[in-house]
Amino acid sequence: MNYRLGIDVGGTNTDGVLLDEDMNVIQSLKTPTTEDVETGIYNTIDELIETAHVEVDNIKFAMLGTTQCTNAIVERKKLNRVAIIRIGAPAGTAIKPLTGVPEDLKKMIGNYTYIVEGGHEFNGDEINTLNESKIHSIAEEIQGEVDSIAITSIFSPVNKEHELRTQEILRDVLGDDISISLSSEVGSIGLLERENATILNASIINVAKTTAQGFEKALGNKGVEAKIFFCQNDGTLMSKDYTLKYPILTVACGPTNSLRGASYLSDNKNAMIVDVGGTTTDIGMLVKGFPRQSSIAVELGGVRTNFRMPDIHSIGLGGGTVIRLEGDSFKIGPDSVGHRLDKEALVFGGSTLTATDVAVKLGVVELGNPENVAHLDTDLIKRVYQEMMGMVEEAIDKMKTSADDMPVVLVGGGSVLFSGKLKGASHLHKPENGGVANAIGSAISQISGEIEKIYSISKEEREEILNQAKQLAITETIKAGASAETVEIVDIENVPLAYLPGNATRVKIKAAGNLAMNQKESGGVKKSFVVEK
Repeated sequence: MNYRLGIDVGGTNTDGVLLDEDMNVIQSLKTPTTEDVETGIYNTIDELIETAHVEVDNIKFAMLGTTQCTNAIVERKKLNRVAIIRIGAPAGTAIKPLTGVPEDLKKMIGNYTYIVEGGHEFNGDEINTLNESKIHSIAEEIQGEVDSIAITSIFSPVNKEHELRTQEILRDVLGDDISISLSSEVGSIGLLERENATILNASIINVAKTTAQGFEKALGNKGVEAKIFFCQNDGTLMSKDYTLKYPILTVACGPTNSLRGASYLSDNKNAMIVDVGGTTTDIGMLVKGFPRQSSIAVELGGVRTNFRMPDIHSIGLGGGTVIRLEGDSFKIGPDSVGHRLDKEALVFGGSTLTATDVAVKLGVVELGNPENVAHLDTDLIKRVYQEMMGMVEEAIDKMKTSADDMPVVLVGGGSVLFSGKLKGASHLHKPENGGVANAIGSAISQISGEIEKIYSISKEEREEILNQAKQLAITETIKAGASAETVEIVDIENVPLAYLPGNATRVKIKAAGNLAMNQKESGGVKKSFVVEK
């Protein structure tokens, strides 16, 4: 019997789950997240294996979902020194790189910024010839001064020739050890947002390396020699090499894992998912089993970006949320005791009133010592609880696209705090093992591939061009490690661009498939999938 190991590192708990070959949950648990993360991961793996009584040799795949890269950006910690190269002069010089980026972040990563001649039109034609001599000069100037490089060229998602050539020149001078991020592989159409996403990606390369090495070390210390994957924010998996190249894609994988796990546990592919953690409650919409993607630019750490992100609404309410009583009035959060809940909450002998204490007082959940909250005024605590319910209901209403009630799946370790009916829910699911939905979501994740291009589409060619684009997405998915037999198209977007000539249409297609159990499954790309350029 072979097993999959899924780990999800949250701000409060590190969740773990073991699945068998048929995707049945064999064992699941939570352990407190530790300051160094690695220790928490090891503790989870150790306890999972010991309680499930499985042989480590039978664990063939290990998946990790983590917020370490997100935290590094938000907290401005452990970021790389980045050289920023924009290819687009003279057309792209009006707005400088890092415009609108917070000053503290600029100081950490933006000391080396350049704009050079080059770039392409929307149809792939050159705007200007790439200034290769200037690229050589830049390479010599930044040698030994930066850890990574972010390269952005105008309309590179359509034609990335100049980005690739720039990378080639930099490699000739600087060698293969320096990390280089290309905007055509990170973000979408939209120069400034794509550039920002690429800069952020380049800034967290070292954080990603540390996290990946910590995961590998934790597995190795327990004797697990599994194939390792990392979760990305669209609900699918990346290899270690892919993760180290595009760590920005791990941002928001935590909420996404919960959505995917909730879909699996409730057998519902179209529903509203409410994931109640120790610090926040995240609400997202499932469409065909995958999170609805945000259709607008997303801010991360005060930086406007446009890489793919799930449409998630978060509120400051979780099991560890601090409740402040002031006479007959009260205030809920948004701060939380986080992973210190079992020490600081009243029911565990602490001195801080939390959302968990409120639920215990009202008999919603049995935890700790109820005598520690017996002194609280019942009527006031009922009002607090009603406000907590109202916060969740309002968040659900904000995420809905119609006034109709719809199925709601309640998961996460803090989901035990809520009982009864939620307004806006046609049916409320609280699936078994929902407390570790995020870890389950990481373990069941599929492999995906995505393409985004601008085509000049006439009515006569529309179907043919879309079919070619679908085949490209399928090919990318198989290359990423999916089983060719299971790949299917899961999302199609085609938006006419009225501001560009020639029936220009932005086509974005995503495909996904099950993880190939061996190299043969993913290596044999069928001829029917190959598209001639």
